Amino acid sequence: MTIDHEMVPTGLTGLTGSTDSGHGATAVAHPNIALIKYWGKRDERLIIPYVDSLSMTLDVFPTHTTVRLDPEARTDDVVLDGRPAEGEPRRRVVLFLDLVREWAGRDERAAVDTRNAVPTGAGLASSASGFAALAVAASAAYGLDLDPTALSRLARRGSASASRSIFGGFAVCHAGRGVGEAADLSSFAEPVPLPDFDPALVVALVNAGPKAVSSRAAMRRTVETSPLYRAWATSSKGDLTDVHAALRRGDLEAVGEIAERNALGMHATMLAARPAVRYMSPATVAVLDGVLQLRKDGVAAYATMDAGPNVKVLCHPEAAPRVAETLLAAAPGCSVLTARRGPGARLRSADEQ
Repeated sequence: MTIDHEMVPTGLTGLTGSTDSGHGATAVAHPNIALIKYWGKRDERLIIPYVDSLSMTLDVFPTHTTVRLDPEARTDDVVLDGRPAEGEPRRRVVLFLDLVREWAGRDERAAVDTRNAVPTGAGLASSASGFAALAVAASAAYGLDLDPTALSRLARRGSASASRSIFGGFAVCHAGRGVGEAADLSSFAEPVPLPDFDPALVVALVNAGPKAVSSRAAMRRTVETSPLYRAWATSSKGDLTDVHAALRRGDLEAVGEIAERNALGMHATMLAARPAVRYMSPATVAVLDGVLQLRKDGVAAYATMDAGPNVKVLCHPEAAPRVAETLLAAAPGCSVLTARRGPGARLRSADEQ
């Protein structure tokens, strides 16, 4: 497989960039939006997904994360968006740092400062950019020299979707085979080379607040209780095969149709969970109706949604202004921005602010 320059993490060897004499590093990563979802884990400790997934890394909403080692500290210091992290967010970061320390054979505590440009916990892939940036920064700070596959595996241990944000453009995450170590070694993301396929993704933010039910809790409930889940997981495998073929053809309409049915099917499994998990709001439905109207009017526009109320609409770049205008009219009060394919995770250079 040929890998182009935008898909490979840069500055991951030799502790270059903004590393500080081996004691710290700053990384930047962008969220990705899955066109084929993975929803559900078969191993929650190793974070092994049930099914493969495929995504597009965006050029908006970067996360900047600095990891600085402190040999004198007895605990890790975690700051998220300017405030000390507490509860589950802190626990996940500390567990991730423990894993990095295990891989590196080191025991220094660290100070972590993460700043998200995307609202955290709103179904806008903040965990993907967050743990991808943390993987790059922490591995550099602790002196690990990881190739892209190993770095993707590491990021997956924080969030399965983070494995894909290691790469720019389009990436596929393999669900892996077997159990235990075999599953861990075989579950990682890799780039899908598509140099000529560059659609727009119009993001409609109908609610940027945190979700009432976390993605992890919603996945667990869906897998354990939804009678629709197994059927969706089986159909998702066919969706992945179909979307690969459509991407190779550069067929945006086919890609959009497949992505939309995959996402709506995922939300159907959640609605069938017991009790139901419902992320869609009235504004969400209004935006989805706006997408349907666009297609009736001859505009190729297709919706996808993650675990949250916000809607992302795939379209041709030249149609993005009309799509944005339609979504704003459909859900007054929402905000809209247009994203394109973005870069992979990287160490931030010393002269960047």
